[in-house]
Amino acid sequence: MTLTDLLAALNAGETITGNSPGHAVMHETSQEALRIAGELNSGYHPPARVRELLAELIGAHVNETVTLFPPFTADFGKNITLGRRIFINSGCRFQDQGGISIGDDSLIGHNAVIATLQHGMQPSRRGDLIPSPVAIGRNVWLGANVTVLPGVSIGDDSVIGAGSVVTKDIPGGVIAVGSPARVIRALTDSADAEGVTGP
Repeated sequence: MTLTDLLAALNAGETITGNSPGHAVMHETSQEALRIAGELNSGYHPPARVRELLAELIGAHVNETVTLFPPFTADFGKNITLGRRIFINSGCRFQDQGGISIGDDSLIGHNAVIATLQHGMQPSRRGDLIPSPVAIGRNVWLGANVTVLPGVSIGDDSVIGAGSVVTKDIPGGVIAVGSPARVIRALTDSADAEGVTGP
């Protein structure tokens, strides 16, 4: 199995069974991601070099308007899609095998975790990996220490309060907080976001 085959299977939501050829390719790709992240996080790099390393990690062009503050890690790297004018603050961890997409103008706060894999629930199948994508819309703000779980979509313009755990879809244009995250109110340009601590 090739990386292209594995990505097709992951993006189709297929379970990757433990010790399968797909699992082996996933492991190899993760080792490459660890190597690149090691260089990225090894010391100071100017912004252009950070983008170069991020592009190498995800295997795609990164727009010059994207800003990343290391340290940053991705378990897999090759299933991340980034828009324009995105800011990713330090300490973020992406488990991207199932696919992570982040829309234009989004802000990802300190130490955010985005997860896209679950393990099999049956004890005998615990080594199986079940992918589910995470889609973050345009102009979304994830506060510090937010965790987004597999299969979640967050709509355009929404804010997720610091420390929240997002377990289900969040519509656009709202503030959601808590564990599990719950919508507390709609957002308008005239409404403030008091009580939300973010990037």
